[in-house]
Amino acid sequence: MRAMTPRIYIDGDQGTTGLQILARLQSRPDLQLITLPTARRKDPAARADALNRCDVAILCLPDAAAREAVAMIENPAVRVIDASSAHRIDPGWTYGFAEMLPGQAERIAQSQRVSNPGCYPTGALALLRPLVDAGLLPADHPVSIHAVSGYSGQGRAGVERHEGEQAASAPALQLYGLQLQHKHVPEIQQHAGLTQRPFSVPAYGHYRQGIVLSIPLHLRLLPTGTTAARLHEALADRYAGQRHVELLPPAAAAALDTIDPQALNGRDDLRLLVLANEAQGQVLLVAVFDNLGKGAAGAAVQNLALMLGG
Repeated sequence: MRAMTPRIYIDGDQGTTGLQILARLQSRPDLQLITLPTARRKDPAARADALNRCDVAILCLPDAAAREAVAMIENPAVRVIDASSAHRIDPGWTYGFAEMLPGQAERIAQSQRVSNPGCYPTGALALLRPLVDAGLLPADHPVSIHAVSGYSGQGRAGVERHEGEQAASAPALQLYGLQLQHKHVPEIQQHAGLTQRPFSVPAYGHYRQGIVLSIPLHLRLLPTGTTAARLHEALADRYAGQRHVELLPPAAAAALDTIDPQALNGRDDLRLLVLANEAQGQVLLVAVFDNLGKGAAGAAVQNLALMLGG
């Protein structure tokens, strides 16, 4: 007997992430997309109906609206991927970073509720969690994270500001989260296994998409015997065989003079680097990826594939 085609409903399919996911799924004959007419997209009754007759709901909404959508679901068979930050530290939800831990992909595949990672946390956790697990980075280490994202990370407002009528006056670089309360920080702390709140300095650059994220380390503050080679080895061990995570070989990393945040745009991959000046006792961990790829829509589609057995 032929299996039924999975029904997918994207709640919020006209936002930056929702449009990307819709574009990736709408031509797939193995999926049936449930869509609402423009006039009914915000109609609670129409949304509730779609949420309860789909097999997988993908929520591309602000946090409050995502919680509202989950509350509308009464059908216990409906599975959810939430791309908002509403449930990322909720113990009742599976964290949707498939490569973060051994067995995480299997946990996602079996879960009813999956919370898609934030874009900055994707890079930060990819670098931090393996080192904490290996005992090379103490859980109470004073971690500092600097990241610059393309303006699409700000959503539709960012795109309009940089591509609309006032684009000529758009800033080249904007630091934000200046109250040191960025919503991604608790997510990073919890899933990295840190006991102390990391310091995070996010920014938007005057380019559409792509992230470069860096974490500086002083070897003198790490456990005795920790070297750049050992840090690289811990990352290599964690991501061996993972097709969406690339760890640049030490020689290739050392040969770089600059790093382009747009280098992986249009891909669903994550590139990691360990840069070192061991004579000065300094190491720089770097992640490069597309904030709309591995940092958002690509991760959601990857999680969808896992949940559907692909």
